[in-house]
Amino acid sequence: MSLRQEDVQRIAHLARLAITDEEAARTLAQLNDIFRMIERMRAVDTQGVEPMSHPLGGAQRLRADAVTDIPDRERNLANAPARQDGLFLVPRVLE
Repeated sequence: MSLRQEDVQRIAHLARLAITDEEAARTLAQLNDIFRMIERMRAVDTQGVEPMSHPLGGAQRLRADAVTDIPDRERNLANAPARQDGLFLVPRVLE
């Protein structure tokens, strides 16, 4: 599939973009390059190839989800200008 200059102008009009003929020509070349690449990708035989969840086929190395530090609530609230029932009190932002 390849586009023509009129197609690019029509797409620009639908997108409400004002483009010059020079910009349309550059865009036309770029879009046609993209379509050529897509056609080359479609030509590859992928029968029997199992889909992958990751392009490198690797597994994530995750650390164990374990609590390593228990926060000290009193120390965290020590510098709070106002607090109530172990929570920070802040001024209202919306009335």
